[in-house]
Amino acid sequence: MPRRPILTVIERQELLALPVDELERVQHYTLSDSDLAIIRQRRGEENRLGFAVQLCYLRFPGRALGVDEIPEAALLELLVKQLDIRSECWDEYAKRPQTRVEHFAELQT
Repeated sequence: MPRRPILTVIERQELLALPVDELERVQHYTLSDSDLAIIRQRRGEENRLGFAVQLCYLRFPGRALGVDEIPEAALLELLVKQLDIRSECWDEYAKRPQTRVEHFAELQT
C-alpha cells in the first residue's frame, strides 16, 4: 500500500517558508550576544555572514539553506545591519564548498 503524505505540498511550503512580515523577521532573526560571539569567531566578513544566514535558517524555519539557494534580501539586510558588514559579502561566501559544510556541521552541534 502506498504511503500517503501527512502534509500537502502547499502545507509543506508554508511550514518551511521564511517570515514575510518584518516584525516576524526581527523576532526570529535578531542575534543574541552569544550568537554574535560565535559568529565573530569566523574569519572574514563573508564567512561571518554565511554562518549567520545558516544559523537563522536552522532556527527558523528549521531547515538547511540549499546549496545554490540565495537567502531573501530582507534577511540579508537584517543580518548585515546587526553584523555591521557589507551585503556584497554573500556573493563571496563559500567559494570553497567545504566551508558551507563545516559551518553547517558546527551549527548542528
